[in-house]
Amino acid sequence: MNKEFVDALSQVAHERGVTAEELISNFEEALRLAYLRQKGFRQKEVEEEGKGPIVEVHLDTQEGNLEVLEIKRVVETVEDPDKEIDLATAQKYDPEVAVGEEMEFPVDPEEFSRIAVQIAKQVLTQRLKEAERTRVHNEYKDKEGEVVTGSVARVDNRGNVYVELGRGEALMPPKEQIPTERYHPGQRVKVYLKQVQRSAKGPSLVVSRANEELLRYLLRQEVPEIAEGIVEVKAVAREPGSRSKVAVMSHNPNVDPIGACIGHKGQRIQAVSAELGRERVDIIQWSPNPKEFIRNALSPATVGEILIEPATTEDGKNRATVVVAKDQHSLAIGKAGQNVRLASKLTGYEIDFEEAEEITDLDAAILKAAEKEEGVKVSQDAKSRFESLFKEGE
Repeated sequence: MNKEFVDALSQVAHERGVTAEELISNFEEALRLAYLRQKGFRQKEVEEEGKGPIVEVHLDTQEGNLEVLEIKRVVETVEDPDKEIDLATAQKYDPEVAVGEEMEFPVDPEEFSRIAVQIAKQVLTQRLKEAERTRVHNEYKDKEGEVVTGSVARVDNRGNVYVELGRGEALMPPKEQIPTERYHPGQRVKVYLKQVQRSAKGPSLVVSRANEELLRYLLRQEVPEIAEGIVEVKAVAREPGSRSKVAVMSHNPNVDPIGACIGHKGQRIQAVSAELGRERVDIIQWSPNPKEFIRNALSPATVGEILIEPATTEDGKNRATVVVAKDQHSLAIGKAGQNVRLASKLTGYEIDFEEAEEITDLDAAILKAAEKEEGVKVSQDAKSRFESLFKEGE
């Protein structure tokens, strides 16, 4: 061994992303296990059963000198010749040694056979991989639940997409992908780091573009009012690549939460949609009143009276029955039931519809429903004012 060898180890450590001290420690451990293997002891026997001699390996990083030592305890009667030496024999090496003391016996590194060197190489490679896995796990464990940017490394024949995140490679299974997107090597993508786990093959990183948190992140990026806490995203419901509904509220009465999210000429919401493969994103007003929240969630359909049913003890689900006119029924349900499905997910209520006869004045029906919800009788004069205001708005 020489100083050049130590420098080479330091270079390998830099390339592998581990510290030189960590690599040298792994190198010393690899040589120790290789020496024991040469003596006929397997790693399991040494680590779990305590068999074999006590061996220490030291690499001097300043001079590059390698020292291999066998440690034996001086005893009156030898019971384990691999770890003990009798007093009479020990005193031949050191006349002043006493029972209970330890003696170090240097081993010439040249005694390492070619097989032992190969074993040391294998052990070192394994330890390096373990060190890299630990480092990757520690690096990304703190980022779990965040949105990161990576590039597509490859796509296998089962549809799994592998995303390179720098030092680690993440898996994006088909269920975490946006169905309308097609991925190709080198493509830059924003992904939600959903899961970081340790496994026998190394850290397991699972990322998603279908998760609702990705939509929340993009809204924070595009809407300053959300990033500053003025506008709050209260609930999100997604059908990735197709349509989403987002419920928002404002903590400032002078800020319109829907207008803030949509932006001038729709620029903000269009930027979010573009990042999600042109997924349609509906922004609605959140309300603490569940009836009003359900009404808003079912937009663009206009509905009438809403009846909230108490949760049953059997399934614990919240249910609501919504009265809807015939010409609004299909719009409330949406294509393939998408509108009501998203509204149900957004509000937490299972929604059933009750079709009424054609309502000629839907606004009057809304007003009547509001009266019933609030328990307040609105006067005929108030109704007239409401109608006149509505006409002015037209």
